[in-house]
Amino acid sequence: MQDKPQTFETPPMVDLDKAAWLTRLADVAEEHGHFQPLGKHHLAAFVDAGATLLVSFETLQGIRALSERAQPLGWDCVRTLGWSSLTLISEGDTWFRDRNVYGYFDRLIDDGFFDEFDTIVFYGAGPCGYAAAAFSVAAPGARVVAIQPQATLDPRVTEWDDRFTEMRRISFTDRYGYAPDMIDAADRAFVLYDPEVTLDAMHAALFTRPNVTKFRMRFMGSAIQSDLIEMNHLVALLDRAANGTLDTTSFARLMRDRRDHPPYLRSLLAAIDRQDRPWLATMLCRNVLARRNDAPRFARRLKQLEREAQDGNFAIPPARL
Repeated sequence: MQDKPQTFETPPMVDLDKAAWLTRLADVAEEHGHFQPLGKHHLAAFVDAGATLLVSFETLQGIRALSERAQPLGWDCVRTLGWSSLTLISEGDTWFRDRNVYGYFDRLIDDGFFDEFDTIVFYGAGPCGYAAAAFSVAAPGARVVAIQPQATLDPRVTEWDDRFTEMRRISFTDRYGYAPDMIDAADRAFVLYDPEVTLDAMHAALFTRPNVTKFRMRFMGSAIQSDLIEMNHLVALLDRAANGTLDTTSFARLMRDRRDHPPYLRSLLAAIDRQDRPWLATMLCRNVLARRNDAPRFARRLKQLEREAQDGNFAIPPARL
């Protein structure tokens, strides 16, 4: 079976309340594949379309906030790439540490579900990135794309991470537990993070494996998934991971667009200001304003820098720079 864009008619779900949204999700999944609740806090929705399968882990709240259509990321891949989509959805951040989820993957393995696909990509961000890595062991040879994943929240390993202390009573040592070990069977795994976000970088260090490529996205902050969606690059990133063309060079080319992405530019300016480098800040402001007409923050900052230079606080760079 070849992947090709599908006629996947799914009206936007943005105006639905939670109950109606879940009903619509279930109806679409049952029409095109299957839908299954997994206990009180998780569910699975499968759309059968192509020979490539995206297994995405998402939260209900994230789907409704990040998607313009209030639909799972995998459905975009069905429409644009002709892939199949298996979406695991949680109510809030659970890291998918639930025996009902374990059992669901056990059944998929027993049924030979993953054997039906030529290429499989596991994807998630943050707690969902942890899950993508952890459950990828169910499909040896899969590719994994994990954005800012946690390796584990077992306090004996990551007691330094104080962001999720409420999860320390949850077991990360039983089945599908330590995510870096679970990706050993993956063909390739890609971990995206900002090294300036210290705790994310510390988790990323635990994913050091021969089959892991790390993409350091400096100054992108703690919402990399949202930035990739806003730049319309997330699906392209997954496509490259699936077809084997994702590497340091292709990723760098894709990320050149961040030079026109306002959140990145603001983060970069803030970092330069923290380093007290007014010359470099002046050059950045001039560069942004030469390319963009909608950058009032950079215009204000440039005027401030020019006033400071006139007061003798520093030598302003020549205008041609």
